[in-house]
Amino acid sequence: MISSLQIVVPAFNEAARLPSTIELLATWLRTDAPSWSGVEVIVVDNASTDGTADVARALSTPDLPVTVVHCARPGKGAAVRAGMLATTADLVGFVDADGATSFEALATAVSLIEGGDADVAIGSRAVTGSVTMMRHSALRERGAAVYRWSTARLVPGIRDTQCGFKMFRGRLAREIWADTRIDGFSFDVEVLGRAHLHGARVAEFPVTWVDVPGSTFSPARHGVESFRELAQIGLILRRASRTATVTPLVHAAPHPLHETPIADLALDA
Repeated sequence: MISSLQIVVPAFNEAARLPSTIELLATWLRTDAPSWSGVEVIVVDNASTDGTADVARALSTPDLPVTVVHCARPGKGAAVRAGMLATTADLVGFVDADGATSFEALATAVSLIEGGDADVAIGSRAVTGSVTMMRHSALRERGAAVYRWSTARLVPGIRDTQCGFKMFRGRLAREIWADTRIDGFSFDVEVLGRAHLHGARVAEFPVTWVDVPGSTFSPARHGVESFRELAQIGLILRRASRTATVTPLVHAAPHPLHETPIADLALDA
């Protein structure tokens, strides 16, 4: 039996893709985790214009309740923040509305956190055992390489900051997100940097990830903004490290990261 678990799904115009993702989650819970109870989905309607909120409400069932939180502030980071701050569970996480990361990751993340090996468990497409199927383009590949180089200087030791699957101890997540400032696609980097400042153990584990068509991230439109956000995050984390008053978490040795030659990773989800 797991602790209470809430899963945040940021959604901007996801009426078409959301039903299949929620059904995949419900099916996984029935077949692979039938003893789990108290799992709830929080869909954050990020000012959608396609009826995403109504679709999400219609997907709610007694076995897998779905609630809707509205976030008028644009940006994936803003949407995840709104969802996380609406949680109350012992374990909280977020996944992308496209279901790109296999829900098998849930079992691994829960095991790492409830087993005492981690406070934050993040899916990764860049560690041994990961399986990724994605589109390639010269622009995406060059941009991703520079982006990884930049994030490595902000959150050392984390190979893939941008995979859209992360789970946290609930109280820690709410403390972190209450302080976050980044609204766009680079929000994960700020969150992981703040987790380090809290003394949290971050475990990166392999996932199966499929590049699902329909992402709202465009390298041409959002790439420059993502790098601008990284510069802002650097300033935010430096200031936070000087003024931090949080008490570091008491924990055992960090969960080891598995190094492997990194594949080309998309900046989004």
